[in-house]
Amino acid sequence: MAFLSGLSAFPITPSDRGGHVDTAALKRLVTRLCTAGVDSIGLLGSTGTYMYLSREERRRALSVAIDETGASIPVVVGVGALRTDEAVRLAQDAKASGAAAGLLAAVSYAPLTEDEVFEHFSTVARESGLPIVIYDNPGTTHFRFTANLVERLAHVPGIVAIKNPTEKPEEISSHLAQQRSMTPKGFPIGYSGDWSAAEAMICGADTWYSVLAGILPDVCLRMVRAAQNGDVEEARRLDATLSPIWDLFKQFSSLRTVYTIADLLGVSKAEPPRPILPLPALAKEKVAHCLTLLEQDLA
Repeated sequence: MAFLSGLSAFPITPSDRGGHVDTAALKRLVTRLCTAGVDSIGLLGSTGTYMYLSREERRRALSVAIDETGASIPVVVGVGALRTDEAVRLAQDAKASGAAAGLLAAVSYAPLTEDEVFEHFSTVARESGLPIVIYDNPGTTHFRFTANLVERLAHVPGIVAIKNPTEKPEEISSHLAQQRSMTPKGFPIGYSGDWSAAEAMICGADTWYSVLAGILPDVCLRMVRAAQNGDVEEARRLDATLSPIWDLFKQFSSLRTVYTIADLLGVSKAEPPRPILPLPALAKEKVAHCLTLLEQDLA
């Protein structure tokens, strides 16, 4: 799965208060990513608020993205759901629409066991025929993939890659080495957690699954290319330039922050789906100031 490398950009999914996707705004977001030349687009991830959208609206969003990208940029689409049969149908929808892969999290209400997660993932991969990326996101699912479970799933036909969280940058190197030792050769290992992504890529991770790249792809792409080319100094310099953004992510959450950035840039006026509230005025001013400083630094 060569397309699961480099920068995977995760945009928001603009919608109204009734949960109807703003296709014009989504098209503008996807166009930005295509123009920048990101390696893949992560549609309907957590930043894309997939769990807040109906099956019909997910299909509408995916149709917009596929139409806009054509065959130029692969689309990896979130197919997570509480029920296995529902996740299968979402993955089948994604395959029929032309998605390159599905991003599957261990979404639940009742806490899940490892065997339950294994069966859930195996069934979705088998019955949908869509390549599946393991989405380990304990911050939202409250389920953490153990090394043993990752090893089991990585050998299931149709499960093709993993998106890991990055909680402790100093542990990325050892974590990556451990996963490489237990997954098949060529199994792409990537990381989210934007403020640790530079170190992950420097350590040799295949992919940065990025929230910020969904709205500011150019600087994120520069950082990835620097890391891929072995220019550690430049990758870290760009990461340091983005540190005010990382601070905003930590203070307000990446989701609320990127909705505000999209608004400030005039790309989308949508608010996050309720009950998530948009940032208050003072916080929005802080994001605007940060954007101004970032523009000056990058210039």
